[in-house]
Amino acid sequence: MLNKTRNFLKATTAILLSGAIMAGAMTASAQTPENDVTPLATVQTLHKTIEIDGLNIFYREAGPKDAPVILLLHGFPTSSQMFAQLMEDLGDEYHLIAPDYPGFGNSSMPTVDEFDYTFDNLATVVDKFIAAMGLDRYALYVMDYGAPVGFRIATRHPEKVTALIVQNGNAYVEGLREFWDPIRAYWAERSDENAEPLRGFFKVGVTEWQYTHGTRNAEVIDPDNWITDQYFLDRPGNNEIQLALFYSYGSNPPLYPEWQEYFRTYQPPTLVVWGKNDYIFPADGAHPYKRDLTNIEFHLLDTGHFALEEDGDVIASEIRDFMARLEQ
Repeated sequence: MLNKTRNFLKATTAILLSGAIMAGAMTASAQTPENDVTPLATVQTLHKTIEIDGLNIFYREAGPKDAPVILLLHGFPTSSQMFAQLMEDLGDEYHLIAPDYPGFGNSSMPTVDEFDYTFDNLATVVDKFIAAMGLDRYALYVMDYGAPVGFRIATRHPEKVTALIVQNGNAYVEGLREFWDPIRAYWAERSDENAEPLRGFFKVGVTEWQYTHGTRNAEVIDPDNWITDQYFLDRPGNNEIQLALFYSYGSNPPLYPEWQEYFRTYQPPTLVVWGKNDYIFPADGAHPYKRDLTNIEFHLLDTGHFALEEDGDVIASEIRDFMARLEQ
C-alpha cells in the first residue's frame, strides 16, 4: 500500500512539473522579441472609375494623396495593369495614378463611329481626367502609346510637369525603324489592302511576342499579361479601334520637333529607363533624348519592350532614387 502511495505521488509530481515547464516555455516564447510580430504595412491599390465626357475612365490609384504624384500612361496593347507591381513597389512613398484610355482595359469602349480614336483625342480625355482628379503637379511616366499622349499633355501644361520618366516611348524619328514599314504604308494610304497586314498585330502570338521578345529569360514573364491583353483586343469592334490608332500614330512624328523644343525650353528632369532589345522601339530612339535634355539620367536595360516585366525592381529603384534627388 505504501509503495502504491509513493508511486502515485511521484506520478502526480511529474505531471505538475511537466505542466509548469510547458507553461513557462510558452510564456517565455510569447515574450521573445522575434515572436512578437507586427504585421508589415502593405500598399493598397484602389480600382476606381470616373466619368469624363460621358465615358467611364477606369484607373488604379495607390499611395498617400499628399505625396508627390506620378501619372502612369500605358502602351499598346495593354492597360494600367502593366503598372500594377510598380504601384505596389512605390506606393509607400508616392501617389501613383494610372488610367486606362478609352478602348483599353476597363474603360469605356465606344465604337469608332461613336468616338474619334486619335492621339489628340486620347490626350484630351487624359487631360480632362487630370483636371477632374485635381492634379496640379505631377511626374509623367510614358511608355509606348503613353509617350504621344503624355508629350501632348506636357506641351499643353509645361508648368505642371515636375519630371519625365521615359520607358520605350518615342519622340525622335531615329526610333521608327523597319517594324514601322507596314504601318507607314497605312499612313500613306488608308485602304483595306494596307490594313490587312496590320490585323496580324492583334493575334495572341504577336501579343505574347511583345512581352517575350528581347528578354533575358522568357520564363519569368507571366502569361497572364498577354492573356489579359488579348481578352480586351478580342472584344468585338476593338480591332477597328486599334487600326484607327495605328493610322493616327502617323500624326505623331510631325509633332516631334514641337516636343523636342519643349525639352530644350523647359528642361524637365528626365529619367530614361529603356529596354534596349525592343524591336518596336529600339534603343535608337532612346539616345536622342540626350541631345535636347541636360538634366537627364539614362539607363539602357538588357530586356525587351515591356521592360517592367523583367526589370521592374530595377526601374522602381531608379525611379525612387531619381525622385528623391528632385526633392533635394
